[in-house]
Amino acid sequence: MCYNLSINKNIGSIEKRFHALFQNPDMFTPFYHISAFSIPLIPVILNKKPDSIQLFHWGLIPFWVKDKEFAEKIRFKTFNARSETVHEKPSFRTSIKNKRCLVIVDGFFEWREHNGKKYPYYIYMPDNTAFALAGIWDSWLNKKTNENLNTFSILTTGANPLLEKIHNTKKRMPVILKKENERKWIDESLNKDAIDTLMLPYDEDNLETHTVSKLVSVRKEDSNVPGAIEEFHFKDLPGLS
Repeated sequence: MCYNLSINKNIGSIEKRFHALFQNPDMFTPFYHISAFSIPLIPVILNKKPDSIQLFHWGLIPFWVKDKEFAEKIRFKTFNARSETVHEKPSFRTSIKNKRCLVIVDGFFEWREHNGKKYPYYIYMPDNTAFALAGIWDSWLNKKTNENLNTFSILTTGANPLLEKIHNTKKRMPVILKKENERKWIDESLNKDAIDTLMLPYDEDNLETHTVSKLVSVRKEDSNVPGAIEEFHFKDLPGLS
C-alpha cells in the first residue's frame, strides 16, 4: 500500500519537470513527509486540464456519495486503488475510465518487517527529481453547503523485486509511471486494455532507496522536516541483498 509521500521540490522545478503551471501556487506547501490520514492537498495533473497543476485532497470521494457523513468515512478507505480490481470496484470504476490523473511526488515511504519490528525506507528516483504516480480522481458536491471537494486515489500494483524485499508483508507498490507514459495515462481515448498495460511494477533498477529514522512512524511528532528523508542506519537490520 502507499500511505506516505514526500514532495519537497519547489514550484519552479515541478512546473519545469511537468511542463505545466500551478493553478493556485499560493496554496502549495512542500513537505518532506505526509501521511494520507491527514487528508493532505497533493499536486495533480488531470486529464481534463493537462497543462495545469491543481491541488486535490488525498482520499477519493465518488460523485455518487449522498451525504457528508458517508463522504468522511469512505475517503479513509480510498487512499489506494488496486490495479487488479479498479475496473470493478464501485468507488473507482467510473474514474478509471475517464478521470485519470498524475499524482506528483518526489518519493514515498514503505516499511520492512524484520524480527517483529518495522523499519521505514524512503524510495525515490536516482536523480532525486519529481515523478508521477498513476492516480484517479473525482469531484463530490455537498448539496447542503454547495461545497465541491476534489479528491484522488493512487493506483497500486504488485511489488517489483526491490519493493518485495522492503514491503515484505503486503508486497505492493504504487504505480510509478515512466516519463514517456505520463501523458498516455491521462489520454482520454485509452481503452481498458491500454490502461492495464500502464499499471505495471516500475523497474527496480531505476529506483533508489535507503532507510530513514522512525520519525515518519510517530504520529505525535512533526515529520515535515528534512530529517524525515535523510539516511538512517539501524544496527539490528541486515541489508536487502
